[in-house]
Amino acid sequence: MAIELGKIGIWRGWHQLNADLAREAERLGFGAIWIGGSPDGQLTIVDELLDATENIKVATGIVNMWKDDAATVGASWNRIEAKHPGRFLLGVGIGHPEAHQEYQKPYDKIVDYLDGLDQAGVPVAARALAALGPKVLKLSAERTAGAHPYLTTPEHTKEARRVLGDGVLLAPEQKVVLETDPAKARAIARPTIEHPYLHLVNYRSNLLRHGWSEADLDNGGSDALIDALALHGDIDSIAAGITAHLDAGADHVCVQVLGDDPLPGYRAISEALLS
Repeated sequence: MAIELGKIGIWRGWHQLNADLAREAERLGFGAIWIGGSPDGQLTIVDELLDATENIKVATGIVNMWKDDAATVGASWNRIEAKHPGRFLLGVGIGHPEAHQEYQKPYDKIVDYLDGLDQAGVPVAARALAALGPKVLKLSAERTAGAHPYLTTPEHTKEARRVLGDGVLLAPEQKVVLETDPAKARAIARPTIEHPYLHLVNYRSNLLRHGWSEADLDNGGSDALIDALALHGDIDSIAAGITAHLDAGADHVCVQVLGDDPLPGYRAISEALLS
């Protein structure tokens, strides 16, 4: 098993994170802060968050393999590990093919990158892999501490656990909107989900594999799809939706609170699930 992350973490884009939010997440009892939005390979944001806190873990979700080479990222991991041993999980991933011009098969790119992290001295137990489909899920179990699926449901989590087997980290991301009015909640969630994810082949393919239809994915996403990918309701309903991932086999759930101010949502989740 990888670095101990606790059961629940927070997921935010790197540009939405700062020392104050990190300290508050630690105070609230979250086990990890996941840095999204493809942070720069120098990973200075990781230093900032770890320097500001004492015990909470930090993970990247994810460093994009097309943006920064393994040697650069491996050197960053070594720097961070020397200063904050055992507190940083390096999450890496292929991103999506629409954004990149380089020609290399995605699976081959992942394998080459993991080879590069080996050469840079990043241990298997200190890295995770963005994974959705069975082939990359299997690779995450073989070459890293485990998988960090994004934009999924508990049904995917159950299947991912079957593919990964026991003793391998499974840390899915889950969006939430602390709003009881369904129309208001969908108005907050739909833009984040539609652009870019419902236009990207890897996310579309994964959702189609798990029973959603093309009609669910088109025109901004059906209400049912948006409700599944971004939980809404009162805090008890949201807590139940997060717990459903744990019941399906997740070790840790990275919660992304949508909306202008995430702190009320994180405080409510902490009270419901971490108290």
